Amino acid sequence: MSHSTKTTQTSRYTQGAIELHVLQLSSVMIFGFLAMTLGNLIELYYIGQIGTSALAAIAFMFPLTMALNAFTRGIGIGASTLIAQAMGQSDQQRTSEIVTHCYVLVTVLTVLIAILLRMASEQVLASLGASGDVLALSTQFSRIFLLGFPAMGLAMVSNGLIRAYGNPTFPGYIMTIAPVIQVLLGPVLIFGGFGITPMGLNGAGWAFVIGSVAQLALAAYWYFFKARLVYYSLQRFSSNCRQILHVGIPAAATNLIQPVSLGLVTYLLAGFGDEVIAGFGIASRIESVVGMVVIGISTSVVPLVGQNWSAGLVDRVNHSLRICYIGCISWGATAAVIMWFGADFFVSGINEDPAVMTVAVAFLHIVPLSIGFMGMMTVATHGFNALRRPLPALWLSIARLVLVYLPLALIGRALFGYIGIFWATAIANLVLGLISAVWLKRVITASTNKMRSAPV
Repeated sequence: MSHSTKTTQTSRYTQGAIELHVLQLSSVMIFGFLAMTLGNLIELYYIGQIGTSALAAIAFMFPLTMALNAFTRGIGIGASTLIAQAMGQSDQQRTSEIVTHCYVLVTVLTVLIAILLRMASEQVLASLGASGDVLALSTQFSRIFLLGFPAMGLAMVSNGLIRAYGNPTFPGYIMTIAPVIQVLLGPVLIFGGFGITPMGLNGAGWAFVIGSVAQLALAAYWYFFKARLVYYSLQRFSSNCRQILHVGIPAAATNLIQPVSLGLVTYLLAGFGDEVIAGFGIASRIESVVGMVVIGISTSVVPLVGQNWSAGLVDRVNHSLRICYIGCISWGATAAVIMWFGADFFVSGINEDPAVMTVAVAFLHIVPLSIGFMGMMTVATHGFNALRRPLPALWLSIARLVLVYLPLALIGRALFGYIGIFWATAIANLVLGLISAVWLKRVITASTNKMRSAPV
């Protein structure tokens, strides 16, 4: 039975101005994502003081950390779509049940993954092209990082659940506390101080673990005390897990395409030397700061589309998507200009090695041109998941990697070196962004016509 003090809950997003809801949902997430990425960027500055080998080690870890984030976000999306539906129907007990069972599922999965990856991390990093001292540094960091992964995973899933529940602000607190801890505690652990022995790159790993535990503490506060969604029964647990994973597994697979692409980029670039890998690692972190704005906009989609679709408000669904697309394209154009003129300044603030700077600046002159279209694809992906139609999103992501990006990257590498690999990323984002938006619109139209023609 549920021990929530509330028996009903109004569906927040089926009324009121769509623009205001998008602004509220996305602004908090943008702030949280920016805090996270800026925290990572400042941490990268600290690591840059250690040397190029440490920067390369972090660059090899980046696809792995992104893959873990993508997997847990996908499982969370599976639960969030169910919560959005329950909230659209003002079913509080169902909401408590889904949230609790999702937490149990994610705890089991993240602990299991952390154990398995700790045993295999060296082999995984070596398969990405890491070797020698860089491989040793990256492996040590990964084994510390994985200690904090279950806490981070639960906190990350909580963000989606809280938004689907109808609280747009609390996720910002959860997302912000970890980067604050990493920025303040990181230099002490990395370089030493206050009686602490310098740990180098491992210190950054421990700062991540401590930040993740703090995030989990805030998420637990929301669950146990603020929303009071504890559900003291595992009855229907297997059924709920199947429903969560019905969307969660394809959503996780869709999310995993990006880190797989990143891993492929890292592998293709590894043959050009540590300086190229280090430059790519710096540039991709800088690009992720501005890219997080469109990711933040796209997170509005599951609660908005999920609640309105469940309530049969198709016009509000289409309007929500249109506003998100406009936001992504507008910011994408702005970000491209910022990166074009500011690339040298941003990169030199982290590392002034001329070879590293050349690579990083080239990346920032090319890939950010496609940020808006990458955002469109992310919005459409969340839209398919909100409709509990996850397979089109998965096929689109696979097509982007296999049919568009990989052939372009191989051709570009052969003809233009690492510059060709960067252009392949930009072109793939542009093509799939447009295709994704068109496909989602057709699915919504076909589903709406089918519902309207069905016998009452």
